[in-house]
Amino acid sequence: MFRPIRLLMISSLWLPVCAFAGPSDYVYYPSAEYGEREIDFKAGSSKLADDAGRFSAASLGFGLGATQYWFTEFYLKYQKEPGKRNRFDAVEWENKFQLTETGKYPVDVGLITEIEVPRNRKEGYEFKFGPLFQGEMDRLQWNANVLFERQVSGDPNPDDRRVMQMGYQLQLKYRAAQAFEYGLQAFGEMGKWNHWDARDQQNHRIGPALFGKIKLGGHEAIKYNAAYLFGASDAAPDRTFRLQVEYEF
Repeated sequence: MFRPIRLLMISSLWLPVCAFAGPSDYVYYPSAEYGEREIDFKAGSSKLADDAGRFSAASLGFGLGATQYWFTEFYLKYQKEPGKRNRFDAVEWENKFQLTETGKYPVDVGLITEIEVPRNRKEGYEFKFGPLFQGEMDRLQWNANVLFERQVSGDPNPDDRRVMQMGYQLQLKYRAAQAFEYGLQAFGEMGKWNHWDARDQQNHRIGPALFGKIKLGGHEAIKYNAAYLFGASDAAPDRTFRLQVEYEF
């Protein structure tokens, strides 16, 4: 298993990334289960470079497997900037589409779309989309997602978010036991999709992760995943802790 882990770490330093990922962001999976309902809590906190404090974010969502190939979810999002109070930040609508039958091909493929409506409408709506990929190698499961995001309305801002931005998510998980699995996660942001930022301005983060699913009986279960991410570029936060807990029923 050590060779795939080395490959993941090396790849994370060179794949594209952008300025839209937050400390509570999570890795998307290219699958949907009809009839599944979930309450989803996500949180994260990043220690910024040069002792600039911490930036934290959290969200609470409700999701539904509307069909065998479509999962939809609504979120309320919150954030806390350094020196400020925690505040409501945005509403988000996420839709995930499963494009291939699970396990039928060597790689499972999906598509994610999200639209975020901020509390401050001057910031503009944000639209995110991208392909999702997943594969298996014995007890190893890998995920690789390429994401694009664009501000579709609102006032222009200094980081020129009206131009399409590009990012990635990577994950490698070793299936030790259903209630406890471990691996690596990596998130990155490159800047404009057609003209990446200079290397020292890109935002790359990588670190160890834990996963698990605890069955409660019937269709009920609790799923969790958490990661401690280290900044792998000058523009990245020094440390980021992220956590996701889902109640499925």
